[in-house]
Amino acid sequence: MTFFEELNDENISGVAFKNIHLKKNIISLLCNNGNSTIAELCKELNLSTPKVTNLVAELVNDGLVEDLGKLDSTGGRKPNIYGMISNSVFFIGVDVKYTHLNIGLADLQKNLVNISENVPYQLNNSQESLIELCNAIKKFIKTTGVGKDKILGIGINLSGRINYSTGYSYSFFHFNEEPLTKFLESELGVKAFLENDSRAMAYGEFNAGVVRDERNVLFLNMDYGLGMGIMINSHLYYGKSGFAGEFGHIPLFNNEIICKCGKKGCLETEASGQALLRLFKEKVAQGSSTSLITQQKLKIDDIILDDIIKAVQYDDVLAIELIAQIGEKLGRGIALLINIFNPELVILGGSLAATGEYIRLPILSAINKYSLSLVSSDTQLKFSKLGEKAGVIGACLLVRNRLLNLY
Repeated sequence: MTFFEELNDENISGVAFKNIHLKKNIISLLCNNGNSTIAELCKELNLSTPKVTNLVAELVNDGLVEDLGKLDSTGGRKPNIYGMISNSVFFIGVDVKYTHLNIGLADLQKNLVNISENVPYQLNNSQESLIELCNAIKKFIKTTGVGKDKILGIGINLSGRINYSTGYSYSFFHFNEEPLTKFLESELGVKAFLENDSRAMAYGEFNAGVVRDERNVLFLNMDYGLGMGIMINSHLYYGKSGFAGEFGHIPLFNNEIICKCGKKGCLETEASGQALLRLFKEKVAQGSSTSLITQQKLKIDDIILDDIIKAVQYDDVLAIELIAQIGEKLGRGIALLINIFNPELVILGGSLAATGEYIRLPILSAINKYSLSLVSSDTQLKFSKLGEKAGVIGACLLVRNRLLNLY
């Protein structure tokens, strides 16, 4: 049985189970520490030379590890050095948005080798939408030219309540008693993992984006809704039930707007992409002028969030005024987070981040107004560096790390 077969065998036990765990440790050391000799691996793992030699030989036979030849040394018998083969296995990350998909393929050394952005897709809580998602993933796999036997896992990001440890989604596609991951695995033929989209974006940004030496970071996903990924001491924070980070559902306002969660007064009802879209259409219906109507000749009902974001970038007065209002309210919510978490860094991500300083300045103003100065003075505010790629990269890394213990 190969390493890949052992990895997906849920009935494996005894010596075989112990060996697969040790192989994961070897892979982890080679990925994190670089190329190593048998002696170096023995020291790190506290195992005998014959044991490590046999395990490495099996990984070489399975095409995961390669013998890089003799190590240069000053005298004595030169030891062989071993390293990982980057293209031996791959991981797929799928970031599901409301109107499109971003799908990427990463190798063992965390390189994003293939990505398809803005794949047309409409997220609905229906069986048809779920099947469409599966078909889009299958199509992407075909375009990569990589065989399924080389794809160790697929990570899929969805908004809302996700319990990654059990594989259940409670906001989308919760149709059956079995976990959603089981359905996805049967459809795709590859081991599947679920993650909340904001947490995956936070993880991607933390590992490959704007984060440098910071260990305590909040990532805000300012999109159609509002989400948050929390990194504490360089680890994702999930909370007791796995649902931590519901930033958009802080009851910050005394209004009668029913949130999608069923409650009233949520931050998301007045400071999100959906709130921006609602306010924009209300203002236009009341007679406010916008280039989307006067120049682009769009009808009110046809305007979508992306149209308003682009209008901000082209200096549309109405769009700029409303994004400033959204930013001020967001800033109040962020001030609350800063007072509670005292983070080193707050990252602004998601589609609304594309409005740049038009949203950042009112956010900063509100933070200065509502947060404790001694706390907020130690908090940086930055935009996401990865943008639309954050969720894809995060999904790939989380699958890679969870399957191979690469933390």
